[in-house]
Formats: sequence, C-alpha cells, structure tokens
Amino acid sequence: MTSPLSKKAPQASSAVVEGAEQPSTPFGLMERLFPICRSITGNGVRETLAILREYLPELVIHEVPSGTPALDWTVPAEWNIRDAWVKNEQGERVIDFRQHNLHVLNYSTPVQGWFTRAELEEHLFSLPDQPDLIPYRTSYYQPNWGFCLAHHDRLALPEGRYEVCIDSTLDTAGALTYGELFLLGSSEEEVLISCHCCHPSLANDNLSGMAVATFLARHLAEQPRQYSYRFVFIPGTIGSITWLSRNTETVQHIQHGLVATLLGGPSNFTYKKSRRGAADVDRAVAVVLRDSRLPHEIRPFSPYGYDERQYCSPGFNLPVGCLSRTPFGEFAEYHTSADNLDFVRPEHLSQAIDLFSQVCDVLDTNRRYRNLSPYGEPQLGRRGLYKGVGGGTEGADWQMALLWLLNLSDEEHSLLAIAEQSGLPYALIARAAAALVACDLLARVE
Repeated sequence: MTSPLSKKAPQASSAVVEGAEQPSTPFGLMERLFPICRSITGNGVRETLAILREYLPELVIHEVPSGTPALDWTVPAEWNIRDAWVKNEQGERVIDFRQHNLHVLNYSTPVQGWFTRAELEEHLFSLPDQPDLIPYRTSYYQPNWGFCLAHHDRLALPEGRYEVCIDSTLDTAGALTYGELFLLGSSEEEVLISCHCCHPSLANDNLSGMAVATFLARHLAEQPRQYSYRFVFIPGTIGSITWLSRNTETVQHIQHGLVATLLGGPSNFTYKKSRRGAADVDRAVAVVLRDSRLPHEIRPFSPYGYDERQYCSPGFNLPVGCLSRTPFGEFAEYHTSADNLDFVRPEHLSQAIDLFSQVCDVLDTNRRYRNLSPYGEPQLGRRGLYKGVGGGTEGADWQMALLWLLNLSDEEHSLLAIAEQSGLPYALIARAAAALVACDLLARVE
C-alpha cells in the first residue's frame, strides 16, 4: 500500500466529460468519483449522480428544497465550497483544500480573517494515534468551521498569525439531492437497495457501495425479474429520512431490502440483520454466505449504523439489513485519508456484486411447491433423475436435493426453507425443483 497522501490524493472536484467512454469496471467508476467533494447536500452530490446516470440512464434525480419537513427533521441549507486554505505570514498555504478535500470540516460555515495560532487551534482536528492521516470530520447540523490535517503537521505549525479562508455557502433556498432507479418486475412488490452518496474522497466509505449498487442495477436490468427493484442513492441519515417521508405509499410494497456499504476493503463479509431478525432477506443472505464458503459474520440488528436503522425504525419496520465487509468504525482507515483508492481491491468489489446478485436471485426465485406424488417415494430412476446425464444430475447431493424437495414440498416450505433445513446449496435445490416440475412430480403453489 502506498502512502495515504500519495499521488492519488483528490482535488476539490472533477468534471463530467461529455461523450467520454465509461470505465467498464466498478473500480473504474470509483476512480471517476473519488476526487469529488461531496456532502449531504450540494453540487458534489449532483456531479456524482450525473456520472451515475451515464451508467444508469433511467436514474431519476430528485431535488427536495431546503426547509422541507422530513418526519421529525428538516432538510438543511445546501452547502457548497469553492476553496479553502490556511496561509502563514509568508503567504504560503499550510493547509490547502485543493490538496485534499478532507482538509476542511465538512459543512464549514464561511470564514475570512486573520487568527493567532491559539485561536486557530480551536478549529483544528487531527488524529494523535494516526499522526500521518487526515481525519474526516463533519458539522452538519451545528454551525462551525474548521480544518483537518495530519497530526504531525498540526504540531509543526509555529506561533504567529494565520490567514484563514473558507469560501463556502449555506443556501437556505437550496435543496437536498438524491437519485432513484426503479426496475419494474412482473410484481409490484419491491426489493430496496440503498447506498450513501454523501462522503467526500473516501473510497470504501461510501464509493464502494455506490459502485456495487450501480453495477448490480445494470446486471438486474438485463435479467427477467419477479420483483421490482428500487435503487436509492442518498445522503446518510437525512437522505433516508427524507426519502421515507416522501414515499409512505411506496414503502408498503417493499418486501426485502439491503443497505450496501463498505464493500471494497480487504476484510470478510459482515451482515447485520433487519429489525425483524428472521425476515426472508436475513435468511437469504445467510444461505448465500453459507453456500459461498467465504469467511463471514452475521450480527443481530442494532439501532446504530447506516440507513438500515431508519428503514427499520418501529413505525416502518421494513425488512432491510446491511451487507458490508468490515462494519463502519472497525477498520483503522475508517474516516481518514487512508481510505483511498489503494485501500479498495477490485476483486472484492466484483465479489460483492456477485454476492448481492445471488441474494437477489434467491429472493426472486424462492417459491413454494406441492408434491404431486406424496404417497411414498416416487420412482425417480425411471424418470431419469438419477442418471449422470450432465448438468449436475449425479452424486449424493443431487439425490438428497430431490428427496428433500419431495418430502418438504407441502405448500408450506419454500425453496429457501428447504435449503436451510437440508444444508444443501440453494442453487442446487432450485435446479432440482425445476427437474421435478418437468417430470410432473412438483407443482408450483401460486
């Protein structure tokens, strides 16, 4: 790993190049998004969503005016920043927003003036235990201003006077911006995929979630679907609260949901269950992780974390869990300049997309069946189901899948339930069910 303050340190913004060829990988998308200074509102979010719309042309971008009530909250004033610096008496920038956008306390109020070293100290943030890293700090709802810097750079600032400028605006006539993509299925019942779009140049948090959600949506758009899929790209907390306040009818259709975040780092998968604890999405993720044989951890619901806590608030109680690698706050690079593009592994992004798509496949294909020959075991050999004719139709697992299906297809047990009870891979159970239907031994229960 290179230094967190390597040549990949971001500038304040990046432009959307009209007609430019889209990078064909999730990591390539992240490389485009990484330099942008995002927050819970502002042009950084708009620029990010404009790039995502190049990949997802049907993405709808919503603007919710500042001051709009949102449940118990209010949409805040829109924050934008053009430049910021701290200069010494020689006119040299000793802290420079152009060098790294984490240098400014996110949502800083505008400031212009001269300050003594002691006065400036009250507005500086650093990490004594990680002295080479720039921390990410915010002050969304309490007006403040400040600068973040490596701790050794903070200690090296000599006594004297410093010119401070934060060229920012807080516009009460602004808006909160979020993106939404709806993929219509054969049913009006929905699967919700939610991710954050509010952090500045942090790669694992939030860019990995956006990249995985974008490429998952592109994959699902090309597949036949029972469920409809709704993807939301929203700022943290206030975004989900605003979306929920505007979609009280939509939420009635949500049958399953996942928050996608922190999916590019080197750690193992972690799943945090929904508030319901045993919703189909909780069970589907558990079975897919089990079948993957990847190291993983499944945790119970807790009312602290990402936007699953809003979707799972008691009034809504939606079946929404959170699928990540190492959870927030549990890796050393979290909310620091070390969460850069070097920290994210492209193969882990691809692995996450595959895992999400498998979960969606389980949710979309999970059915109940009725055994059409329930008295005794039907003769499977004369129907060709025990023959090694390819496609996995040989071996003990295939035979056991057939027997489990015949025994538990009582209109009550779903394919997911049979995969859970048998311990066999869901994909094998689903394939065996299709074979039994083809032989008129099972019938789908509508």
